[in-house]
Amino acid sequence: MTDYISGRRATRRVTAGGAPIGGGAPVSIQSMIEVKTADAARAAGRINALAAAGCEICRAAVADMDDAAAIARIKPLVSLPIVADIHFDYRLALAALESGADKLRLNPGNIPRDGLREVARAAAGRCVPIRVGVNGGSLGAALAAKSDAERAKALAGAALDSADLLESCGFSDIVLSMKAASVPVSVMAHEIAAAACDYPFHVGITEAGTLGPGSVKSAAGIGAILSLGIGDTIRVSLTADPAEEIACAKRILQSLGLRRFGAEVISCPTCGRTRVGLIELARRVEGALADVSAPITVAVMGCAVNGPGEARDADVGVACGDGCGLLFRKGEIVRKVPEQYIFGELMKLVEETVCDTRDRD
Repeated sequence: MTDYISGRRATRRVTAGGAPIGGGAPVSIQSMIEVKTADAARAAGRINALAAAGCEICRAAVADMDDAAAIARIKPLVSLPIVADIHFDYRLALAALESGADKLRLNPGNIPRDGLREVARAAAGRCVPIRVGVNGGSLGAALAAKSDAERAKALAGAALDSADLLESCGFSDIVLSMKAASVPVSVMAHEIAAAACDYPFHVGITEAGTLGPGSVKSAAGIGAILSLGIGDTIRVSLTADPAEEIACAKRILQSLGLRRFGAEVISCPTCGRTRVGLIELARRVEGALADVSAPITVAVMGCAVNGPGEARDADVGVACGDGCGLLFRKGEIVRKVPEQYIFGELMKLVEETVCDTRDRD
């Protein structure tokens, strides 16, 4: 069993187009384009848009030979590693490898053994890893009435069996993926599999839903798994623009202290002690910091109770009072300003702090 984040699970390392997965590498963010891969120009545009949002590995559906061939045209136009998503037809995997796919996603149980050997041989020859993907929905209706623990055991077992199939073909650059729509089943399945192997894991909650509910469900599930030290790449699966998946993934990783993606705002809830427009102030600060790349933490606190003391670890912040605010840096009060000047003065303090940090670096 693994411990909390400080003791991340030790795994073997694989590399997808230069992107390290496992072996102590930072947890990477994945997503998937929602357009037909055969439309190479449009697919490349979507991959580049996701890269700009912070995606680090991108998956593309390969449903036919046109999709597989298009990978060769897409690759010169993008910087991200491309994962070819294959189902059933091993010949699509071979064609995708010929086109330069950086990683394959497939379920070995759905591929004839002779075809799997061909894929394993071709992938090994190109140093391309294979992500073994197993979803809860593929386990069959018989498991629907079983307990969460039984379903988790079956999910982990199916993933490990699929990896064994690849190992029997002499292939070991494997990333394991076992996704369920149930958060408890997903967490237990990852714990079971983590105790049985050293493969790096791709983590996600499948069919999580639309933007709001899906983000919460994904944060609960992915966060719980990562907090056990398990997980090497993640995808937030939302019925939404894939760029929203990236934003949510960043928040999850930053909340757990696994990655840092720029400025972070911490703010307290409102209560009867609040005497300023705290909600609007926090929103304005968050918006103003959206494009700040410096790893700075800014606190927006509603009263003295949640003021400099509770937020002392923030780089800068404000503790609001009755029509005023106390600006502070690292818990030390800098100055008191009237309410109408809080936002502007806080932004000045942020800028000063960022500049000081850059000068020290």
